[in-house]
Amino acid sequence: MTEQKFGPRRCRDTRKPLAGQCPEVVFYRCAECKTLFPVTGEKALEEKEILCCQHKAEHLVPYPPEQAENKIKVSYQITGGYNDNAVQVFWKAEKPESAPEWIYLKTFTGGYLKYVAETKRPPVVFALADTDAFAYCDEDPCLECVFRCKRGFVIYIYTKGTGLVYLPLDKMTAHWQSGAKDKA
Repeated sequence: MTEQKFGPRRCRDTRKPLAGQCPEVVFYRCAECKTLFPVTGEKALEEKEILCCQHKAEHLVPYPPEQAENKIKVSYQITGGYNDNAVQVFWKAEKPESAPEWIYLKTFTGGYLKYVAETKRPPVVFALADTDAFAYCDEDPCLECVFRCKRGFVIYIYTKGTGLVYLPLDKMTAHWQSGAKDKA
């Protein structure tokens, strides 16, 4: 019998983290120097006046991926099972200006920001640890079952050509059920 190994990034919690543990995130960006200002906290949704380069930073308002499909298509996959949980973000840009400049993954406990080099090809991988790595099963890749372990996570992807797009991690497919029916 093989002994089960527990990786250092594995979540040892027995329940999915509570929704709303991490506050919302709002993004501002300086039009002059392109500095990014992610704002979180209880009052994050209130309009802020952030000054940079002697100008007011632009509030980036996110919109759903359907509104950007003619410029960029965004998708994701959850991989790694219990021990090496990760979110892979994929994209297909129609033009170079629609390629991602940066990607932010909002999780149960905070967020991860990655800048994307012009030469980078998909995917961008966000390795998860501790509570953010909570998983109900050991499937790799995720079967996108009814439990939706990462429900509450949101991918924010910014491109020069489209602006800020958000994609909730809430996919659910029925293909995970087909194997159980075949075995019965």
